[in-house]
Amino acid sequence: MLGMIVRFVVSALVLLLVSWIVPGLRVNGFTGALIAAAVIAIIGYVIERVFGDNKISRMGRGSIGFITAAVVIYLSQFLIPGYMSVSIIGALLASLVIGIVDSFVPTTLR
Repeated sequence: MLGMIVRFVVSALVLLLVSWIVPGLRVNGFTGALIAAAVIAIIGYVIERVFGDNKISRMGRGSIGFITAAVVIYLSQFLIPGYMSVSIIGALLASLVIGIVDSFVPTTLR
C-alpha cells in the first residue's frame, strides 16, 4: 500500500515536471497534478482492460502505446477542467517525455 502511494506521488511529480518542460501542457499546481495523475491512471487502466495489457502497457509500449498515452493525456483534460489543459501537440510531446522519464523512474500504479 505504501509503495502504491509513493508511485502515485511520483507520477504526480513527473506530470508536474513535464508540464514545466512541454509547451501546450498546463497543470495547476501539485493538487492539480495529483488529480490529473489519478484521472490518467484510471483512464489508462480502463483502456488497458478493454484492449489488453500486452498491446498498450508501458512495458510493451510501441507506437500504439505512445498514441494511446497521448490520447489518455488529452482526454483527461475534459474530466478535470480547471486543473489541466493540453493541446494535441502538447499531449504528444508529454507522452514522449513521460515515456522517456518512465524508462528511468517507473511510475506504474500496479
